[in-house]
Amino acid sequence: MSSLLSYALPALGSYAMLSIFFLRRPRLLHTPWAPVFLPRLGAHRAGSGELLENTMEAMENSLAQRSDFLELDCQLTRDGVVVVSHDKNLSRQSGVNRDVSSLDFEELPLYKEELEVYFSPGRFAHGSDRHMVSLEDVFQRFPRMPMSVEVKEENEELINKIAGLVRHFDRNEITVWATEKSSVMKKCRAANPEMPFSFTIGRAIWLLLLYYLGLLPFASIPERFFFCFLPTIINRTYFPFSCSGLNQLAAVISKWLIMRKSLIHHLEQRGVQVVFWCLNEESDFEVAYALGASGVMTDYPTALRRYLDNHGGAAQAS
Repeated sequence: MSSLLSYALPALGSYAMLSIFFLRRPRLLHTPWAPVFLPRLGAHRAGSGELLENTMEAMENSLAQRSDFLELDCQLTRDGVVVVSHDKNLSRQSGVNRDVSSLDFEELPLYKEELEVYFSPGRFAHGSDRHMVSLEDVFQRFPRMPMSVEVKEENEELINKIAGLVRHFDRNEITVWATEKSSVMKKCRAANPEMPFSFTIGRAIWLLLLYYLGLLPFASIPERFFFCFLPTIINRTYFPFSCSGLNQLAAVISKWLIMRKSLIHHLEQRGVQVVFWCLNEESDFEVAYALGASGVMTDYPTALRRYLDNHGGAAQAS
């Protein structure tokens, strides 16, 4: 046993030193991704805290605040139109208990006159524009605006139509695939492999496992974006569980696992841009940029723009 330890301990020590060395200097092993755009300010649901979510009015406002990209979710109507909508069912947004897929595009109802801001409970957004919009109209209106497009379900028709629109408007490099599910991402990448894509939940767990095992410096990373919730918002503005105790536990565990400067620095050095969501308070902006994040997604682009202007672009996003 003692002879085994005499070999194992030096080997483990050498492995740990080598892992730390390359964790800090990943470019010795990997060529970093070249960023196509810098995602310092991302407008979540097009800036849903200031105007009604995902409307043209909200998007125009976000551009006026010099947002770097829009975060959008897409659904498919009965007549095959890709519509920008976070929810599959229209009850929360419009008060109509119908799925987007059960209506033609021209039949879609107006948004409610006010909508609660999901990541700022108790606050409401209003706006004069209450119309839902198609992704095609968004691409036509904002041809060079970077966007993250999230697909929530394995709907191949939806995925293929998004991929086709991105190609048609020559937006391959500035439109990011996003989804929580690895099975959906596989279909997205197959539909348009030229688009950059973000980590899914499964891949994010794998990333953390590699990091804590010391293997991350030696693994390839095809993703170019890591969109991640900031753990400190759990149980304050983000409540993933109905049980308060579970939210508190999730906040503690995720903070310990994710809020690691060495991890974020490693990803940034490899050209993987880290963007924390969905932050609506200045104190959270400070935490995200102090960790070394490339950017932040917010419901309040005006507030984040003011913060960035007052802090030198958050040191040009670290």
